[in-house]
Amino acid sequence: MLMRVAAAVLAMACAGSVHAAADEQHSHPPPEKLGTVSFPTSCKPTLKPTFDRALALLHSFAYAASEQAFRDVAARDPRCAIAHWGIAMSLFHQLWEPPSGNELLEGAKQVRQALEIRAGSLRERQFIEALDRYYRDAEHDAPAVRAQRYATAMADVARGNPHDTEAQIFYALALIATAPLDDKSHTNQKRAADILEPIFRQQPQHPGVAHYLIHTYDSAELAPRGLVAARAYSRIAPSAPHALHMPSHIFTRLGLWDDSIASNLAARAAAHDQGDLGEELHAMDYLAYALLQRGRYAEAEQLVVELRSMPNLSAAQFKVGYAATAMPVRLAIERGDWSSADLLQPLPQSAPQVAALVYWARALGQARAGHPRSSDAEIDGLQACLRDAQSAGNRYWVTQIDTLLKEAQAWRLAADGDAEAAILTLRTAADEEDAVEKLPVTPGPVVPAREQLGDLLLDLSHPDQALREFRAALTIAPGRRRALLGAITAAEHLGDRQTAAQLHAQLM
Repeated sequence: MLMRVAAAVLAMACAGSVHAAADEQHSHPPPEKLGTVSFPTSCKPTLKPTFDRALALLHSFAYAASEQAFRDVAARDPRCAIAHWGIAMSLFHQLWEPPSGNELLEGAKQVRQALEIRAGSLRERQFIEALDRYYRDAEHDAPAVRAQRYATAMADVARGNPHDTEAQIFYALALIATAPLDDKSHTNQKRAADILEPIFRQQPQHPGVAHYLIHTYDSAELAPRGLVAARAYSRIAPSAPHALHMPSHIFTRLGLWDDSIASNLAARAAAHDQGDLGEELHAMDYLAYALLQRGRYAEAEQLVVELRSMPNLSAAQFKVGYAATAMPVRLAIERGDWSSADLLQPLPQSAPQVAALVYWARALGQARAGHPRSSDAEIDGLQACLRDAQSAGNRYWVTQIDTLLKEAQAWRLAADGDAEAAILTLRTAADEEDAVEKLPVTPGPVVPAREQLGDLLLDLSHPDQALREFRAALTIAPGRRRALLGAITAAEHLGDRQTAAQLHAQLM
């Protein structure tokens, strides 16, 4: 059902782009539209359209398609060093999980080829040498260290080519990718915005500029500044499923749930048509989140039914594993369906940060259903996930799993009657969570810790404190349905009809 709606939304989005004659026997898809880019190279002039198309795909994170397009250029011009740079960039995935295994080896190989060919222009060599800073010494240096080296090198490229917009754009992306997740002042993001906004005014059809502005503004502080780019990007590059999805990052931050639903229905349909499973599931996760916030539970449940009918889902690809795990967790926990939460199972080959979602959901379900001792095994599972993440050295996921662990422990304490310890533990989790920005892989925590703190305080008959926590949660995640309902209940317990009415208006 949702797929049929998705197809309809996508068709509406593209209406007017192609009109079939009444007697035409075969329908034709709309012409490919990926935006406008221009990257001067020393390669064969006849290959410039192919190269620019590959670059447009890269700017919309259509990585498999961009890699193939760059390989086509390299095959047709063996002296085109910058095409090998493009292949390696397609394997880099700056805002997603860093390349590893064969992807990392192949990226390093392509950069070496580019260096050996030696590009015909100094500018091209600068781009290649900057990327070499990332792939070099991969066996010794952590991805974050290498990403910072690349960002520093791209700063030099941008300074050396002040009028080259692609140099400025790729430097801005490197700033976003290396922004410290605990920097709530968003220093890197604001620097990136200062670079990108003037280019956006000059090149309003550039896919990368609109795309990276959305990522730049994907925070509670900056999200209102991202609406222009969000509304533009899906029109700039509607042939890229990621471009149809990305506006929902801003819509989610602002609580514009109907816009997010439309965006992700279109993105899911396009990704499905193109066989991009990772992008389809990413859109489905954001779609499930938005449907739940609108109280459209039956549609969210249908989405999870469709998810479970998809064959060969595996957590080996992180983007697939995360979305496929998060969606049924969201459905159960957002609805307070504790019995369904208890039945959740992690996918095979789940990374610790993915498996942790399931252990957390089961622990909450058992504790909140009044079976706290049953949650002990799930808390043990969370602790094992935390140890695994610590061994892997990923600070961000260590923090996220630790927050989930504290939440599970807090509800376990509450179910055992230790209210004071439960409040303290959950408040610590909320402070920990609020101090770190989320990664783009998720629309947000399944239930923010501060919202859970409001729930706990309400359960413990502290409506005044609960209302403060719900309001604080809503400043970070506007429009969340459970937070609004909790705040309305707290206000009603306090006899504050005016506040309850205002909050109810927001809910509607």
